Amino acid sequence: MPQPISQSISQHRPRVIIVGAGFAGIFAARELAGAVCDVLIIDRSNAHAFLPLLYQVATSAVESEHIAAPVRGIIRNMGARAANLDFCMAEVRSVDFDQRLVLAEGQDGVSLELPYDYLLLAPGSVTNTFGTPGVDEHAYSLKNLEEAVRLRNHILRSFEAAAWMADEGQRQHRLCFVVVGGGPTGVELAGAMAELMAGALTRDFPKLGLSRPCVTLLEAGDGLLPGFPESLRAYAKRKLESLGVDVRVGAVVERVTPEGAFLKDGGAHRAATVVWTAGVKGEPVAARLGLAVAPNGQVLARPTLQSAERPEVFLAGDICRAEYAGRPLPMFAPPAIQEGRHAARGILRLLGGREPQPFRYFDKGMMATIGKKAAVVRLGRFSFQGLPAWLLWLAVHLTYLIGFRNRLFVLANWAVDYFWSERCVRLISRRNPLA
Repeated sequence: MPQPISQSISQHRPRVIIVGAGFAGIFAARELAGAVCDVLIIDRSNAHAFLPLLYQVATSAVESEHIAAPVRGIIRNMGARAANLDFCMAEVRSVDFDQRLVLAEGQDGVSLELPYDYLLLAPGSVTNTFGTPGVDEHAYSLKNLEEAVRLRNHILRSFEAAAWMADEGQRQHRLCFVVVGGGPTGVELAGAMAELMAGALTRDFPKLGLSRPCVTLLEAGDGLLPGFPESLRAYAKRKLESLGVDVRVGAVVERVTPEGAFLKDGGAHRAATVVWTAGVKGEPVAARLGLAVAPNGQVLARPTLQSAERPEVFLAGDICRAEYAGRPLPMFAPPAIQEGRHAARGILRLLGGREPQPFRYFDKGMMATIGKKAAVVRLGRFSFQGLPAWLLWLAVHLTYLIGFRNRLFVLANWAVDYFWSERCVRLISRRNPLA
């Protein structure tokens, strides 16, 4: 049995541990770079993934490696000021709040006891199935790189299998896809799947005689893209339908089986593939640590983003229940970035003998792309759609994508898709253990 490895805290340099290398964790680390403290980032993966583009990995538009960057490389690229930052690839198992120890399992099963003065929990979120029967067993999700590659493999394998099916009914069932959830992820995924099937895959499999993509988008609410202005929601629906997507609102999924998605009103959408994008919840590690959590798994935090029970513990990102205008913030990248930065500044204030300030969210707006040359954008009181919105969506996502090489490759793939309707990454990967 491996013995725990313990690291002691310097008497002169406080130690900050950041759990999670997502948007909140990385932007918090950037704020703490160069400060008079030692910072350790812990994550089960050695890479920061740009989650808003996962759907493009799943639909063969970009390679998974092009939307991710190694955490150690991110630290190195910060320059000399990041000399106080370090990284540990490990799975957090528990936290001893009294002793201020993070207990984690590192590589090769090594047990780690990592001390801290201040702790920032930003482990992200997981798919929320809302207890719907069959989702865990029969549906695909889209929350990390592995799941995106797994879904891409499955889509391509579905077409390869259908190409050699003699039975017409089986072939049609194999080539039908259902996306559950009409938020930004569901809308973007459904549009990208329809374009993939109507474009590159129709040309790759001419013998299938595909006349139009068989993609259905199910949304339990009264419309797509909750939180967007009504005009943009209506535009998104019209645009998806023009791509061949069958959009159904007020469609509450009761269960998922290998045959498809079955609704509470008795309806059924038969498809061999169901992708669940209907919701997310806070990473379960928070509940395991004994912190007070909301029904969606988010930790209840003070206005300063400190834990209600432990003022030396801060929260940021999807795990943190912060509010704006009296409503919980959505589990998107912009709130996570701002929360990560604010939590880091709160730690710096405590290190300087001052009290943290309340978090105030600056709403920069929302955006979603629906397909080539089509997107919706809300910026404060202003909203717009179509090509201008799509160009802004491209610029924003390229700006926040980490690494010049990643930006270059993603931009090149987008250009190929734009001019030739060609998806460059139609590869069935054998490297993914989930495939």
